[in-house]
Order: sequence, then structure tokens, then C-alpha cells
Amino acid sequence: MTFGAVTADGRARVLADGNQMPVLGLGVWQVPNGTACVNAVRWALDLGYRHIDTAQAYGNEESVGRGLRDSGVPRDQVFLTTKFDPRRRDDPVATAELSLRRLGVDQLDLYLIHWPRGGPPTWAWPGMEQARERGLARSIGVSNYSASELEEVIAAGRIPPVVNQIQFSPLKYRRALLDACRRRNVAAEAYSSLGTGQHLSNETVSRIAQRTGRTRAQVLLRWCLQRDLLVIPKSVHRDRIGENAQIFDFVLSGEDLAELDALDQTSGTGRAREPKWWRPAGKETPDN
Repeated sequence: MTFGAVTADGRARVLADGNQMPVLGLGVWQVPNGTACVNAVRWALDLGYRHIDTAQAYGNEESVGRGLRDSGVPRDQVFLTTKFDPRRRDDPVATAELSLRRLGVDQLDLYLIHWPRGGPPTWAWPGMEQARERGLARSIGVSNYSASELEEVIAAGRIPPVVNQIQFSPLKYRRALLDACRRRNVAAEAYSSLGTGQHLSNETVSRIAQRTGRTRAQVLLRWCLQRDLLVIPKSVHRDRIGENAQIFDFVLSGEDLAELDALDQTSGTGRAREPKWWRPAGKETPDN
């Protein structure tokens, strides 16, 4: 299967390196290390999720690993993502090894640079390539990289990134960035697709949800899938986790998509964030 191809069940996409990545995952940003995180991961896997997205900066990798083990789902059936924290300019290889120990696994499915901090956006990429070459991660990529920053990494590296995880939703429809990812065979993955809940009160979203008989969250997540985005909604409530997964049995019409597209507030930017929350140095609080 070629890059971007979707599996027969519609639940995974082929990355440029040939690995398959589930189109739906559970995000655990701002979920404390402990019972809440363990339960969220376990519930998600019980409900059919096969992708969990965490990060070194979240401080909850141990609980993600415990939730994975408690679920009883075999490790080889779960796609596991973590992100390199660039704030201290550590070695991506050494920190990947620490993440593996915290998670209790032998290999990551996807390892991302969390954001382009600490100098040129390329500085950590050689270490990411080494992490892949040493078998610590099957796939590597970036997060919060603009179109121009993505080009810099691709130009400087030996192994291109296969994923760029970005804030995406109908209200943050970064067309130029999505187009740049497509041109470079980089899968775009959406975080904050529900706007940390704020998008759920949008009148257009509510109207389409009523028209389609779906929840507002399902409408927003389905929009992502139909715009070729991978998506990782976050919740710690079992019922919401289950609802968010019910996005494969309906399709938004062309009219629905056009109304949602028109909500964009970014003017179709190629930027990954506005403003960049990772500036100034030393004051960053990860937003995904």
C-alpha cells in the first residue's frame, strides 16, 4: 500500500515509511500521572482504540504503560506515540530510552519532536534519526512545525519525518500547512480538534450535529478524517471516550464540510500555532 492509503476498514493509514498508523487515538495531555490516566488508557483500549498518544512533557508515561498492561490488549496491537521534550536540549536517543523504561515497552511506534524549541528546528533531528536506526522507534516525526520548519528538517535530514502533529480543527483549518504536509508525504495529525471543548458551543457545529443526528464532538472529529487528518481526542470519561470513537459509520456531506471549512480563523495559514507558545525560552507550557 502506498503513502496515504487507508486500510479496508478505514481505521488506519499508511505512513511514508510503510508503517500503518490508526487514524483515531486517545490523547492524554494534562491527564495527571495516576489512576485517571490508567483508567482512560484502559477504557480506550477496551472500547476499540488502538493508538495512545503521550509525551515526555506530560509526565504520565508510567500510567500510559500501566493502562496498556492492565487492558490485556497485546502490545503489538497498540500504536504508541510519545514526544521528545526539547526544553533542556537533551539527547533524543537517551530520552527515548527513558521513555521506553517508563512505558514498560521495548519500542515506540512513533517518536515526535514536541515543538521546535532550542535553536534551529533541525537541531534535534539527527538524534531522532539515530533513535529510529537503533530500533527505539519504528517511525519518527515532528509536532507544531510550520510549513517552512518542516521543509528545513526534510532538507537537513537523511530520514524524513512521516508525521506532523498540529493544532487542527474547522476553526484552525491550516490549509497551507496541510498542503505542505501532503506535498512532502507527511501525515498531518490533529490535536485540540474540539478546541479543548470550546468548539462544542459553536452554532454551525451544533446545527450540523442536529442535522446529522450525531454529537458535536463526532462532527468535529469526522471533519478531521474527511480532511485527511489523523486525530487524537482527549477525555478521561469512559462515555465520552466511547462517543468519540463513533466516527466511522457516517459521512459529512459536501454542504456540511463547506460550512465547517468556512469557520477557519487562521486564513489558511502555513503556521503551526499563533502565537508560538514555546517562546520565550524557559516559559513554555506544552499545549498538546
